[in-house]
Order: sequence, then structure tokens, then C-alpha cells
Amino acid sequence: MKITIFGSGYVGLVTGACLSESGHQVLCMDVDKAKIEGLNRGDIPIYEPGLKELVISNSKSGDLLFSSDTEKAIKFSQLQVIAVGTPADEDGSADLSHVLNVAANIGKYMDEPKTVVTKSTVPVGTSDKVRRSIQIELEKRGLCLDVAVASNPEFLKEGAAIADFMKPDRIIVGSDSSRVRKVLRELYAPFNRNSDRMIYMDIRSAELTKYAANAMLATKISFINEIANLAETLGADIEQVRLGIGSDPRIGYQFIYPGCGYGGSCFPKDVRALAKTADDNGYSMALLDAVEKTNNRQKTRLFSMVNQHFKDDVKGKTFAIWGLSFKPKTDDMREAPSRVLMQALWDSGASVKAHDPEAMGETARIYPDQNLLELVSSRDEALLDADALIICTEWQHFRAPDFEHIKTTLKNPVIFDGRNLYDPEQMAQIGITYYAIGRGASVNR
Repeated sequence: MKITIFGSGYVGLVTGACLSESGHQVLCMDVDKAKIEGLNRGDIPIYEPGLKELVISNSKSGDLLFSSDTEKAIKFSQLQVIAVGTPADEDGSADLSHVLNVAANIGKYMDEPKTVVTKSTVPVGTSDKVRRSIQIELEKRGLCLDVAVASNPEFLKEGAAIADFMKPDRIIVGSDSSRVRKVLRELYAPFNRNSDRMIYMDIRSAELTKYAANAMLATKISFINEIANLAETLGADIEQVRLGIGSDPRIGYQFIYPGCGYGGSCFPKDVRALAKTADDNGYSMALLDAVEKTNNRQKTRLFSMVNQHFKDDVKGKTFAIWGLSFKPKTDDMREAPSRVLMQALWDSGASVKAHDPEAMGETARIYPDQNLLELVSSRDEALLDADALIICTEWQHFRAPDFEHIKTTLKNPVIFDGRNLYDPEQMAQIGITYYAIGRGASVNR
């Protein structure tokens, strides 16, 4: 099949690379000419394990094309996939301007029937707006061409997106058209061989499914963080509690890892957008408001621990930070807990020496003029002349360090662990003062 994908960001680029790898011919269109020129050179604008190799190999084979020519992209195929960004507006709602601009352009340039699939995360009712935007442009041109609109939300985890696409646990298709369902079944046939993962539903239900999934996962994270904070107050160990509740198959172990809060491009934005959709329709989602409030508070926990340990006197001190991205295996810094921590340290007059395996470039881009930030090339270099170590991201590289080296290198043998990577009893035996999330019964203080 020939497919046009609008947007060559995270979702669009992963989708295009994986579809072309299966033999489809894909054209990724983006209005950012510099990005398209870079992609044509083999420069990948984001870090995602395995993505660069797929993009380069399929570009060389001619199955993956890149263009900033809107008209060319629209006329390239009958199947048009919208995968542009939907950033949050000031009121928390999803900004649909990019989505609707693509839809208007499709109506402006199409000269044959089209199937338009929205893969961007959008509020319920967006497909109706997409259809209307296309029809308005067709009416201006005096044309009557068939346009089928469908919702096909993505469920890609940053850091595991290629595997998620190649071996999906579900493929949601929102459409009442048997023809569209047949087209999308053909599109996903290479990824749907072992068992049927296609789930068909109406468009509005498909649009809501994506938001509901992310809101549910965010809720689990905020819940376990609330229990962790209570455990710390009561002198219980959240890691033991987590094992106890996770063994219940109705709860499971996924997304009940306590920490310093969730971030990224999806959970924060989608929780706010779903709550705003509810408000706009006369319903208040108190649970989602609490989820967001809990997460925002959780992002301040590390600084509170640091400030308490140093008795409200961190000015002039230097802190080593391991991990900057919001999660491992990505360079995404959007709404990362590390950003809240660093800002609080800087506001208090402290300096930061930070290392991250992938997010150094993105951090430098975000903070080009921050003279209290030093980005270093290794975890050990970050420890030099630092008063304490703070862990924000659970990269594999940080899980088994040389603790004796940490103890002797830091000015104070103190670790503030926002991801509960280490054993408190081991830290106590080594002589490291260890602060973690919700491990009040075991922490050496």
C-alpha cells in the first residue's frame, strides 16, 4: 500500500518507519523543511532505540520518503494518516490547529476519494471536525469527492515504540465503514498474524479509548506515589507493599512503581485534556484533578528531601544528578521531574552537575544560558566535587554502580533516590545515607 503520513515527529516517524519496514511505501510529510532535509540525510530528530536503523534502511530502499510539499503528499496516496502534534492550550485543552490545518489542506488538494485516519491523540468529536474541514475546502472548489474518516490512536511507549508497533497488544480502529475497516486490516496485516488484535468500534469510542488508557496509567502512578508517601510517614516500606498488592492479578505489577512523578509528552497533557473535555461537557472529573495534583506535588519530593537533609541551606552547594529524561531509553525532557528539581535547586542558589545517556543535547537546548548547570560525560564525572547524588531517571546504567566509589567521591555520602533503585540495608552497611520514595522503615537517616 501507499500511505501518506502528516507529521514526522515521534508518532509519525515511528509509524512511517515500521510501515515501510513491512513493505508498504510511505511518504512522511512535515512543514518543517529543515527537519525533512535532515531526515533525507539520515539525521533522526529524536532518540528511540532501533528507529535510526529502520529509517536509514527503508529510505535507501525507497520505501520511506520525506517531503515538505503538501500537495505532493496529498496526491501520493489514497490513505492519509494525520500524526501531527496536539499540544496543550493554556486552558489544558488539546490544540487541534495542526490537525485541522492538515484536514483543510487535504480538502484543498485532493482529486480522488481519500481515507483520512487520525492517529494523533485528539478529544472526542475531532473526527467530525476533520471531516467538516475537508468538506468546506471541497465545497469551495465545487467538488464532490468521497472522504472516509477514521480514528486509529497509537499506543506507543517511548523507549519501546518499535516493539510496540511491530507486536501490538491491540489495534484500535474507530469507523462504521466496512470499506475503511477492510483498508486498515490490510494496512496492519503484517503486524496482525499470530492472533487478531484488531478491535473495531465507533469513532468517538476510539478517540476516548486513547485518553482513557493514558489517564488510567497516570492514575496508577499517582496512587502508588500517594501510598508511598503514607508508607514513609508510617514507617512502612513501599517496595514490600508494592509486591503485596501487585501479586493480585486484578492489580498487577505494571505502573505501580513509586517515584518522583510522571512526565513526558503524553500523560500530563492527556490527563489535562480529558479533564477539560469533561468540564466542557458539564462533568467534573475530580479523580483526574487529584491525579494531576498528586503528580505535581510528587515532583517536588526530591527537593524537599534535599532541603530537609541540608537544613534549608543548599546555597553554594553542588548536586550530582543522574538521569534527566522523564524515563529511560528516550531523550524526551518534556515535563520531566528533573526539570522541577533543577529549577528548585537553582532558585535556592545550588549548582547542578548532571549526566544522562541520551538527554544531554536536549537539556543543553532547553537551558542554553544556565550557568549553574554543568553537563558531564559520565556518571562518575558528575560525582566530582558534588555534595550529594540525586537520581531522577532509572537508566540501566545507574542500577549497579560502585558504591564505595560514590561514598569516597562525594563530599557527603548521601544519595537521594527518586526511583528506588537500591537496597536501603546495603546502603546502611556501606555507610551511605540513603533517601528513597516511601521506604521509611529502612532508610538510614
